[in-house]
Amino acid sequence: MRRHLLSIAAAAFLVAASPALAGKNATLPAPDSAALIAPAAADYRIGAQDVLEVNVFGIDDLKREVQVDNGGNVSLPLVGSMHAGGRTPGEFSEDVEKALKAKYMKDPQVIVTVKNAQSQRVTIDGAVNKPGVYPLSGPTTLLQAISLGGGPDQKLANVKKVAVFRQVGGKRHAATFNLNDIRTGKTDDPQIYGNDIVVVDTSGGSKFIQNFQGVFPILGLLAW
Repeated sequence: MRRHLLSIAAAAFLVAASPALAGKNATLPAPDSAALIAPAAADYRIGAQDVLEVNVFGIDDLKREVQVDNGGNVSLPLVGSMHAGGRTPGEFSEDVEKALKAKYMKDPQVIVTVKNAQSQRVTIDGAVNKPGVYPLSGPTTLLQAISLGGGPDQKLANVKKVAVFRQVGGKRHAATFNLNDIRTGKTDDPQIYGNDIVVVDTSGGSKFIQNFQGVFPILGLLAW
């Protein structure tokens, strides 16, 4: 129980940094354009901590999954350290081909794919069974995102109060949603994007909020 209550308190601090907390089933604006680019998109730019699959056609021994370090570099067989940060998968494929061709192969064919993008992750917290940070493998709705976290905790969750926090134009925005309304088709199931934070409130959240409003007045924004 303590873990979930602390999550709501953390959410309140996020609200404090937000221009406003929109009302129930409100619509959040889309995030900054960079967050909309899927890892599979041709113009996706490789970033730190991304996991890449590097496949050299016809040579299985050179196939690797590698993680980009904080400096944007990866280490590959034969060619050693190479800079991948800021390159698209296609551009980095060409970089590896050139490096292999310079010393080892006549006409290498390399395919680089992004297996796991650090920028395409969602944080699921609050009264869910498995809170954590999860990768988004494609278009994901709020209900699907909460499923990544094991679904609402049946004993603790208040599914009428789910907050979504999002960075838009350099500022944090937030809105609350009622999962029952989404499930019954009364409202649309909103899309979740990379870097979003989803917090499911607890059934005892109102009492918790009332008890601590004197210390954290911003908590009042989460009650309706």
